[in-house]
Amino acid sequence: MPQMALLGYARSDANPTRHPRRSIALDGYAHSMHRPQIGIPLTLDDRGRWREGRSYFYIDRSYADAVLRAGGGALQLPIQANPERLVAALDGLLLPGGDDFPSAVELPEDASLDLVPPEQLAFDEALFEAASARGIPIFGICYGMQLMARSRGAVLYAHLPSERPEVECHKLPPEARHEISVEGTSQLASILGSRMELVNSLHQQAVRQVGPSHRAVAKSPDGVIEAIESRMDSTSSWELGVQWHPEKMRNDSSDRLFRAFIDACRPSGSDA
Repeated sequence: MPQMALLGYARSDANPTRHPRRSIALDGYAHSMHRPQIGIPLTLDDRGRWREGRSYFYIDRSYADAVLRAGGGALQLPIQANPERLVAALDGLLLPGGDDFPSAVELPEDASLDLVPPEQLAFDEALFEAASARGIPIFGICYGMQLMARSRGAVLYAHLPSERPEVECHKLPPEARHEISVEGTSQLASILGSRMELVNSLHQQAVRQVGPSHRAVAKSPDGVIEAIESRMDSTSSWELGVQWHPEKMRNDSSDRLFRAFIDACRPSGSDA
């Protein structure tokens, strides 16, 4: 039946006045079926971690699953030329977790970083800049949040254990949780409906100081920044970054985050 309806709608230009009620109904059906298209860059393995002597693109499917559950469509983006052309076809950009950024300061010999490949970093930065220029919503997770912050002039901790030895360990087992506090006037608080959350934690880098376009809107008890968002007076579009991995947490708060992102990606005035 849906296929027949869409075919009927496609042919309605033959006599647009013949079935006005049907045309209106089909128009509404097609509109309701639109899923905002969300670009998700893949991660490059150029060091043979999957198989020696080969390079792979990979990503945890939980990102796409979360986008689909929230009402979006997931488009996975391998590294390629002309990221502006890719972004032109998107309604939103999801920057997922990834590897470590190079350190701007000298670290102890025992501080181990799993560095993001330069080709990957350049592609992700170009995607972010193109999405920002178009004004489409951007949602960053872990590495993705740090990339957003870094691109907006933030300073990062390259290795929390050595640069902030007094803080708790933030690279926890998958099922472990720690508390965060959310700034009450933030967009994040309005999305979550709460000022306290329990989140997972899988990182050893963090945002030390945000740039002028962002504000820190959540912190862990030891003061580590756990979320950032666009400033209310900023000219930038909808931008939200979280340090934890909501795609790995099947709970109401995680669902709210992805739904808010997808809703922000819908054309103005459209219904979910």
